[in-house]
Amino acid sequence: MNSKVQSLKDFLRQPGRVALVEVAATKGSTPREAGAFMLVSASETLGTIGGGQLEYMAIDKARQMLGGRAASRAAASEARIDVEEVCATLDVPLGPEIGQCCGGRVEVLIRLVDAALAAELIGKAEAEEAHLPHVYVFGGGHVGQALAASLALLPIHAVVVETRAEALEGMPKTVESRLMPMPEAAVREAPAGSAFAILTHDHALDFLIVAEALKRNDTAYVGMIGSKTKKATFKNWFLKSAEGSEAEFNRLVSPIGGNAVKDKRPPVIAALAVAEIMKALVSHAARASAAPEKAMAG
Repeated sequence: MNSKVQSLKDFLRQPGRVALVEVAATKGSTPREAGAFMLVSASETLGTIGGGQLEYMAIDKARQMLGGRAASRAAASEARIDVEEVCATLDVPLGPEIGQCCGGRVEVLIRLVDAALAAELIGKAEAEEAHLPHVYVFGGGHVGQALAASLALLPIHAVVVETRAEALEGMPKTVESRLMPMPEAAVREAPAGSAFAILTHDHALDFLIVAEALKRNDTAYVGMIGSKTKKATFKNWFLKSAEGSEAEFNRLVSPIGGNAVKDKRPPVIAALAVAEIMKALVSHAARASAAPEKAMAG
């Protein structure tokens, strides 16, 4: 597994100097929030501050500081630029003058990265990665592969669990792969607030994993691929044989991704499911952060 932290470390270790481009402050409508950042070298970039002319201007200024290209893609007169030896500030109105009509204003801080700043960036990235929500995908078939590819792009820790080694081949580098003879054990080990998408090659195995997930009361999402018949069959088994309750069953999302779009192609199912999962993760995080405040108020 090649984590986003590892990608950051690799970028910082490349030959030559690197500049940090960070959104320091915002006003009104802007592409990214304060704190968003990217790294710029003489030939590459890592991350984004929202794209468009704002990002082009920032990259150009960063490369000027690195000793690279000096020409700007946007007229410097459209932004106030304060330059020091190792630090520059761009105060940019996002209007038609630069071809970007967000309407807000962004202050961008550009700094050359030294050892101390590199260590600070890595430390922050490691702390953020340690608190990323976990999404477990059970099954590495066509839909599982498509789901993993979509999840690999998001700020989450994605794990694909399989009983077949060949089904884990070709997974994205930023997705963790686990080969387990008893995949339901991964549910028990998962941190609180995790999401579970169950879509193995075996309906009986799906049922075991879903039952394990539904019996936890701290999950953000439990989804199972399948039809109305499969869901009804699972409900009957879950209530009669797995000692499940109606309340637990009602937390199951099936089919994953909903049924509003009648398209069974794996990438389409994956896109719908990822949107559903991310919404559930955000909602769960909001509830979790609100709970201590309510307890203190009470």
